[in-house]
Amino acid sequence: MKYVAAIAALMLAACGAAPVAGPAAEAEGASVSPAAAQAPARSTLTGEKPIIIAHRGASGLFPEHTIPGYEAAIAQGADFIEPDLVMTKDGVLIARHDAYLSDTTNVADHPEFANRKVKRATPMGEKEDWWADDFTLAEIKMLKARQQFPMRTKEHDGKLDILTFDEVMDVALAAAKEGRIVGLHIEAKWPEYYSSVGLDMVDPIIEGIKAKGLEEAGIPVFIQSFEPPFLAAFAEKSDLPTIQNMVGPPYNKMLGLEYNLDEMTTTGVGAEKTYILNADGTTTDFVERAHANGLLVHVYTVRDDVVLPGYENAQAELTALIKAGVDGIWVDYPDTAVAVRDGN
Repeated sequence: MKYVAAIAALMLAACGAAPVAGPAAEAEGASVSPAAAQAPARSTLTGEKPIIIAHRGASGLFPEHTIPGYEAAIAQGADFIEPDLVMTKDGVLIARHDAYLSDTTNVADHPEFANRKVKRATPMGEKEDWWADDFTLAEIKMLKARQQFPMRTKEHDGKLDILTFDEVMDVALAAAKEGRIVGLHIEAKWPEYYSSVGLDMVDPIIEGIKAKGLEEAGIPVFIQSFEPPFLAAFAEKSDLPTIQNMVGPPYNKMLGLEYNLDEMTTTGVGAEKTYILNADGTTTDFVERAHANGLLVHVYTVRDDVVLPGYENAQAELTALIKAGVDGIWVDYPDTAVAVRDGN
Protein backbone atom coordinates (compact mmCIF):
# COMPACT_ATOMS: atom_id res chain seq x y z
CA MET A 1 0.00 0.00 0.00
CA LYS A 2 1.47 3.32 -1.04
CA TYR A 3 0.12 5.16 1.98
CA VAL A 4 1.57 2.68 4.44
CA ALA A 5 4.93 2.93 2.69
CA ALA A 6 4.76 6.71 2.84
CA ILE A 7 4.05 6.63 6.58
CA ALA A 8 6.96 4.25 7.15
CA ALA A 9 9.21 6.59 5.19
CA LEU A 10 8.05 9.57 7.22
CA MET A 11 8.71 7.76 10.49
CA LEU A 12 12.20 6.93 9.25
CA ALA A 13 12.75 10.56 8.34
CA ALA A 14 11.64 11.55 11.84
CA CYS A 15 14.43 9.36 13.18
CA GLY A 16 16.97 11.42 11.27
CA ALA A 17 19.06 8.35 10.41
CA ALA A 18 19.60 6.32 7.29
CA PRO A 19 18.11 2.80 7.25
CA VAL A 20 20.36 -0.08 8.16
CA ALA A 21 21.44 -2.07 5.12
CA GLY A 22 19.71 -5.42 4.78
CA PRO A 23 21.21 -8.87 4.17
CA ALA A 24 21.31 -8.38 0.39
CA ALA A 25 23.32 -5.20 0.72
CA GLU A 26 25.65 -6.81 3.24
CA ALA A 27 26.23 -9.72 0.86
CA GLU A 28 27.41 -7.23 -1.74
CA GLY A 29 29.79 -5.61 0.74
CA ALA A 30 27.75 -2.44 1.29
CA SER A 31 28.60 -0.54 4.44
CA VAL A 32 26.15 0.63 7.10
CA SER A 33 26.05 4.39 7.66
CA PRO A 34 27.55 5.59 10.98
CA ALA A 35 24.24 7.27 11.90
CA ALA A 36 22.32 4.04 11.35
CA ALA A 37 24.91 1.94 13.16
CA GLN A 38 24.78 4.20 16.20
CA ALA A 39 20.98 4.63 16.30
CA PRO A 40 19.64 3.24 19.59
CA ALA A 41 17.24 0.33 19.59
CA ARG A 42 13.69 1.53 20.19
CA SER A 43 10.62 -0.23 21.48
CA THR A 44 8.16 1.26 18.97
CA LEU A 45 6.44 -1.19 16.64
CA THR A 46 8.71 -0.19 13.74
CA GLY A 47 11.86 0.47 15.75
CA GLU A 48 11.81 4.14 14.73
CA LYS A 49 11.20 7.26 16.76
CA PRO A 50 7.50 8.05 17.40
CA ILE A 51 5.69 10.53 15.20
CA ILE A 52 4.67 13.88 16.67
CA ILE A 53 1.04 14.73 15.88
CA ALA A 54 0.10 18.39 16.20
CA HIS A 55 -3.19 18.19 18.09
CA ARG A 56 -5.56 20.49 16.19
CA GLY A 57 -2.41 22.29 15.00
CA ALA A 58 -0.13 24.13 17.41
CA SER A 59 -3.24 24.62 19.53
CA GLY A 60 -1.34 25.85 22.56
CA LEU A 61 -0.30 28.93 20.62
CA PHE A 62 -3.27 29.60 18.32
CA PRO A 63 -6.98 28.82 18.33
CA GLU A 64 -7.36 25.23 17.23
CA HIS A 65 -7.87 24.25 13.60
CA THR A 66 -6.66 27.51 12.09
CA ILE A 67 -4.17 28.14 9.30
CA PRO A 68 -1.56 29.86 11.53
CA GLY A 69 -1.88 27.04 14.04
CA TYR A 70 -1.28 24.36 11.43
CA GLU A 71 1.56 26.33 9.82
CA ALA A 72 3.24 26.87 13.18
CA ALA A 73 3.04 23.13 13.88
CA ILE A 74 4.70 22.35 10.57
CA ALA A 75 7.41 24.94 11.19
CA GLN A 76 8.08 23.42 14.63
CA GLY A 77 8.70 19.99 13.13
CA ALA A 78 5.45 18.08 13.66
CA ASP A 79 5.21 14.97 11.50
CA PHE A 80 1.40 15.12 11.25
CA ILE A 81 -1.25 17.78 11.74
CA GLU A 82 -4.62 16.69 13.07
CA PRO A 83 -7.90 18.01 11.67
CA ASP A 84 -11.06 16.94 13.52
CA LEU A 85 -13.99 16.89 11.12
CA VAL A 86 -17.67 17.69 11.65
CA MET A 87 -20.30 18.53 9.03
CA THR A 88 -22.39 21.54 8.10
CA LYS A 89 -26.08 21.53 7.23
CA ASP A 90 -25.18 21.46 3.55
CA GLY A 91 -22.84 18.49 3.94
CA VAL A 92 -19.45 20.22 3.97
CA LEU A 93 -16.65 18.87 6.15
CA ILE A 94 -15.21 21.53 8.45
CA ALA A 95 -12.41 21.39 11.01
CA ARG A 96 -13.91 21.54 14.50
CA HIS A 97 -13.28 19.27 17.45
CA ASP A 98 -16.85 19.47 18.74
CA ALA A 99 -20.23 19.23 17.08
CA TYR A 100 -21.16 22.37 19.02
CA LEU A 101 -19.65 25.79 18.37
CA SER A 102 -19.61 27.90 21.54
CA ASP A 103 -16.24 26.83 22.96
CA THR A 104 -14.11 27.50 19.90
CA THR A 105 -15.93 30.17 17.87
CA ASN A 106 -17.52 33.59 18.47
CA VAL A 107 -20.99 32.33 17.55
CA ALA A 108 -22.42 33.75 20.79
CA ASP A 109 -21.45 37.25 19.60
CA HIS A 110 -23.73 36.96 16.56
CA PRO A 111 -27.27 38.10 17.48
CA GLU A 112 -28.55 36.86 14.14
CA PHE A 113 -27.83 33.30 15.31
CA ALA A 114 -29.31 33.62 18.81
CA ASN A 115 -32.32 31.47 17.91
CA ARG A 116 -30.06 28.62 16.70
CA LYS A 117 -29.07 27.76 20.27
CA VAL A 118 -30.90 24.54 21.10
CA LYS A 119 -30.69 21.59 23.47
CA ARG A 120 -29.50 18.22 22.27
CA ALA A 121 -28.84 14.91 23.96
CA THR A 122 -25.17 13.89 23.93
CA PRO A 123 -23.34 10.84 25.36
CA MET A 124 -22.29 13.09 28.26
CA GLY A 125 -25.79 14.42 28.90
CA GLU A 126 -28.05 17.15 27.55
CA LYS A 127 -26.33 20.27 26.23
CA GLU A 128 -27.70 23.60 24.99
CA ASP A 129 -25.53 25.13 22.30
CA TRP A 130 -25.12 26.05 18.65
CA TRP A 131 -24.54 22.95 16.49
CA ALA A 132 -22.47 22.82 13.30
CA ASP A 133 -25.07 20.95 11.28
CA ASP A 134 -27.66 23.66 11.96
CA PHE A 135 -25.48 26.05 9.93
CA THR A 136 -24.64 26.19 6.24
CA LEU A 137 -21.02 26.63 5.22
CA ALA A 138 -21.75 30.24 4.25
CA GLU A 139 -23.00 30.88 7.79
CA ILE A 140 -20.04 29.07 9.36
CA LYS A 141 -17.75 31.34 7.39
CA MET A 142 -19.29 34.31 9.19
CA LEU A 143 -17.77 33.04 12.44
CA LYS A 144 -14.21 33.37 13.74
CA ALA A 145 -12.14 31.04 15.89
CA ARG A 146 -11.35 31.56 19.56
CA GLN A 147 -9.03 29.92 22.08
CA GLN A 148 -10.99 27.72 24.48
CA PHE A 149 -8.34 27.31 27.20
CA PRO A 150 -8.49 30.21 29.68
CA MET A 151 -4.75 30.13 30.50
CA ARG A 152 -3.71 30.51 26.86
CA THR A 153 -3.28 33.69 24.83
CA LYS A 154 -6.43 35.31 23.48
CA GLU A 155 -4.61 37.66 21.10
CA HIS A 156 -5.84 35.77 18.04
CA ASP A 157 -9.48 35.44 19.08
CA GLY A 158 -12.00 36.71 16.55
CA LYS A 159 -9.41 37.03 13.78
CA LEU A 160 -9.05 33.59 12.20
CA ASP A 161 -11.43 31.75 9.88
CA ILE A 162 -13.15 28.41 10.46
CA LEU A 163 -11.61 26.04 7.92
CA THR A 164 -13.07 23.46 5.58
CA PHE A 165 -11.37 20.09 5.19
CA ASP A 166 -10.26 21.24 1.74
CA GLU A 167 -8.51 24.24 3.26
CA VAL A 168 -6.68 22.06 5.77
CA MET A 169 -5.48 19.78 2.99
CA ASP A 170 -4.29 22.86 1.12
CA VAL A 171 -1.99 23.69 4.05
CA ALA A 172 -0.33 20.27 3.82
CA LEU A 173 -0.10 20.49 0.03
CA ALA A 174 1.51 23.93 0.21
CA ALA A 175 4.12 22.58 2.64
CA ALA A 176 4.78 19.62 0.33
CA LYS A 177 5.45 21.97 -2.58
CA GLU A 178 8.12 23.61 -0.43
CA GLY A 179 9.71 20.24 0.29
CA ARG A 180 8.22 19.71 3.75
CA ILE A 181 6.08 16.57 3.87
CA VAL A 182 3.65 16.58 6.77
CA GLY A 183 0.92 13.99 7.15
CA LEU A 184 -2.75 14.35 8.04
CA HIS A 185 -4.11 12.48 11.06
CA ILE A 186 -7.84 12.91 10.41
CA GLU A 187 -10.51 12.33 13.04
CA ALA A 188 -14.15 11.83 12.12
CA LYS A 189 -16.22 13.26 14.98
CA TRP A 190 -19.68 11.84 15.75
CA PRO A 191 -20.07 10.03 12.41
CA GLU A 192 -22.98 7.91 13.66
CA TYR A 193 -24.95 11.03 14.53
CA TYR A 194 -24.28 12.62 11.15
CA SER A 195 -25.34 9.44 9.38
CA SER A 196 -28.60 9.50 11.34
CA VAL A 197 -29.46 12.90 9.85
CA GLY A 198 -28.43 11.93 6.32
CA LEU A 199 -24.87 13.29 6.40
CA ASP A 200 -22.52 10.38 5.68
CA MET A 201 -18.85 11.08 6.44
CA VAL A 202 -17.10 8.13 4.77
CA ASP A 203 -17.50 9.08 1.11
CA PRO A 204 -16.85 12.83 1.53
CA ILE A 205 -13.56 12.15 3.31
CA ILE A 206 -12.41 9.60 0.74
CA GLU A 207 -13.51 11.71 -2.20
CA GLY A 208 -11.95 14.84 -0.73
CA ILE A 209 -8.59 13.13 -0.27
CA LYS A 210 -8.66 11.80 -3.84
CA ALA A 211 -9.73 15.10 -5.32
CA LYS A 212 -6.87 16.93 -3.62
CA GLY A 213 -4.29 14.37 -4.77
CA LEU A 214 -2.76 13.71 -1.35
CA GLU A 215 -1.36 10.33 -2.39
CA GLU A 216 0.24 11.79 -5.50
CA ALA A 217 1.81 14.52 -3.35
CA GLY A 218 3.28 11.89 -1.00
CA ILE A 219 1.25 13.05 2.00
CA PRO A 220 0.61 10.18 4.44
CA VAL A 221 -2.81 9.90 6.07
CA PHE A 222 -4.29 8.19 9.12
CA ILE A 223 -8.05 7.99 9.72
CA GLN A 224 -9.15 7.94 13.35
CA SER A 225 -12.42 7.81 15.22
CA PHE A 226 -13.90 6.73 18.53
CA GLU A 227 -16.65 4.86 16.65
CA PRO A 228 -15.80 1.33 15.44
CA PRO A 229 -18.66 1.12 12.88
CA PHE A 230 -17.34 4.19 11.07
CA LEU A 231 -13.82 2.76 10.91
CA ALA A 232 -15.15 -0.57 9.63
CA ALA A 233 -17.23 1.18 6.95
CA PHE A 234 -14.24 3.30 5.98
CA ALA A 235 -11.96 0.25 5.70
CA GLU A 236 -14.41 -1.36 3.26
CA LYS A 237 -13.85 1.50 0.84
CA SER A 238 -10.25 2.54 1.45
CA ASP A 239 -6.87 1.06 2.36
CA LEU A 240 -5.86 4.10 4.41
CA PRO A 241 -4.58 3.05 7.86
CA THR A 242 -7.15 3.41 10.62
CA ILE A 243 -6.79 4.20 14.33
CA GLN A 244 -9.39 3.15 16.90
CA ASN A 245 -9.50 5.89 19.52
CA MET A 246 -10.10 4.80 23.08
CA VAL A 247 -11.91 6.84 25.74
CA GLY A 248 -9.80 6.99 28.87
CA PRO A 249 -10.73 6.03 32.41
CA PRO A 250 -12.99 6.68 34.22
CA TYR A 251 -15.15 7.85 31.28
CA ASN A 252 -14.84 4.56 29.40
CA LYS A 253 -16.61 2.75 32.24
CA MET A 254 -19.14 5.56 32.65
CA LEU A 255 -20.05 5.21 28.98
CA GLY A 256 -20.00 1.41 29.07
CA LEU A 257 -17.08 1.15 26.65
CA GLU A 258 -14.87 -1.91 26.73
CA TYR A 259 -11.82 -2.42 24.50
CA ASN A 260 -10.14 -5.71 23.65
CA LEU A 261 -6.73 -5.35 22.04
CA ASP A 262 -6.91 -8.97 20.89
CA GLU A 263 -9.94 -8.18 18.74
CA MET A 264 -8.87 -4.86 17.19
CA THR A 265 -8.91 -4.91 13.38
CA THR A 266 -7.56 -1.41 12.85
CA THR A 267 -3.96 -0.43 12.07
CA GLY A 268 -3.59 0.87 15.58
CA VAL A 269 -5.18 2.45 18.60
CA GLY A 270 -5.41 6.05 19.82
CA ALA A 271 -5.13 5.65 23.57
CA GLU A 272 -5.70 8.27 26.25
CA LYS A 273 -2.35 8.67 28.00
CA THR A 274 -3.52 7.27 31.34
CA TYR A 275 -3.74 3.86 29.68
CA ILE A 276 0.07 4.04 29.74
CA LEU A 277 1.10 6.55 32.43
CA ASN A 278 0.50 5.71 36.08
CA ALA A 279 0.13 8.42 38.72
CA ASP A 280 3.29 7.20 40.49
CA GLY A 281 5.43 7.84 37.42
CA THR A 282 5.57 4.21 36.28
CA THR A 283 4.09 2.86 33.05
CA THR A 284 1.68 0.03 32.30
CA ASP A 285 2.15 -2.86 29.88
CA PHE A 286 -0.46 -1.43 27.48
CA VAL A 287 2.01 -0.64 24.69
CA GLU A 288 3.64 -4.05 24.94
CA ARG A 289 0.27 -5.79 24.70
CA ALA A 290 -0.83 -3.70 21.73
CA HIS A 291 2.43 -4.28 19.90
CA ALA A 292 2.09 -8.02 20.51
CA ASN A 293 -1.07 -7.78 18.39
CA GLY A 294 0.68 -5.76 15.68
CA LEU A 295 -1.09 -2.53 16.64
CA LEU A 296 0.45 0.91 16.47
CA VAL A 297 -0.08 2.94 19.64
CA HIS A 298 -0.79 6.66 19.27
CA VAL A 299 -1.41 8.54 22.51
CA TYR A 300 -3.38 11.68 23.39
CA THR A 301 -2.79 14.43 24.60
CA VAL A 302 0.40 15.95 26.06
CA ARG A 303 0.09 19.64 26.92
CA ASP A 304 2.76 21.91 28.36
CA ASP A 305 0.16 23.64 30.54
CA VAL A 306 -1.88 20.64 31.75
CA VAL A 307 0.22 17.88 33.34
CA LEU A 308 -0.80 14.62 35.00
CA PRO A 309 -0.28 14.13 38.74
CA GLY A 310 3.02 12.39 39.33
CA TYR A 311 4.81 14.13 36.46
CA GLU A 312 6.85 17.31 36.86
CA ASN A 313 6.10 18.68 33.39
CA ALA A 314 5.20 17.79 29.82
CA GLN A 315 8.78 16.77 29.14
CA ALA A 316 8.50 14.12 31.85
CA GLU A 317 5.27 12.78 30.34
CA LEU A 318 6.82 12.72 26.86
CA THR A 319 9.95 10.96 28.10
CA ALA A 320 7.92 8.29 29.86
CA LEU A 321 5.72 7.69 26.82
CA ILE A 322 8.70 7.45 24.49
CA LYS A 323 10.46 5.00 26.81
CA ALA A 324 7.25 2.94 26.92
CA GLY A 325 7.49 2.56 23.14
CA VAL A 326 4.52 4.54 21.85
CA ASP A 327 4.44 5.06 18.09
CA GLY A 328 2.90 8.53 18.04
CA ILE A 329 1.96 11.32 20.44
CA TRP A 330 -0.70 14.02 20.07
CA VAL A 331 0.61 17.30 21.47
CA ASP A 332 -0.57 20.91 21.77
CA TYR A 333 2.99 22.29 21.73
CA PRO A 334 4.87 20.49 18.93
CA ASP A 335 8.22 22.21 19.53
CA THR A 336 8.40 20.77 23.07
CA ALA A 337 7.60 17.26 21.85
CA VAL A 338 10.03 17.36 18.92
CA ALA A 339 12.83 18.51 21.22
CA VAL A 340 12.18 15.68 23.70
CA ARG A 341 11.65 13.07 20.98
CA ASP A 342 14.85 13.99 19.13
CA GLY A 343 16.82 14.09 22.37
CA ASN A 344 15.93 10.51 23.28
